Amino acid sequence: MLWVKSFHIVFVASWFAGLFYLPRIFVNLAMVPPESVAERKRLLLMARKLMRFTTLLAFPALLLGLWLWVGYGIGWGVESGWMHAKLVLVVLILAYHRTCGVMLRRFEAGGNRRSHVWYRWFNEAPVVMLVLVVLLVVLKPF
Repeated sequence: MLWVKSFHIVFVASWFAGLFYLPRIFVNLAMVPPESVAERKRLLLMARKLMRFTTLLAFPALLLGLWLWVGYGIGWGVESGWMHAKLVLVVLILAYHRTCGVMLRRFEAGGNRRSHVWYRWFNEAPVVMLVLVVLLVVLKPF
């Protein structure tokens, strides 16, 4: 079980690294002047590659988490409210990931209407979600 848990942590950390950085690219894209075509293309290329890589990292993170939950029974039992809260956060994280993909397609189509400040705030969401998940898993408050 410790091997599965270790790899789950590694893949979750890697997945989140992408979720932390992708919106930073969106900040830069939102700041690109219209005449800077090369800069825009370069940032879009970076964002596409990072989105693809981040998505690939999410799958083993989720599968290993499912293995721990179902296969080893972690989070089952009377005092498993923390796991229910964690699963809600995982759904929110998946929604955030999906939203990043939608935003990337919007940037590619030239349809972004949000400011770099908005993306700076958007970038804070995965930090909050990761902190909450870690606190739930470590403290198991309910």
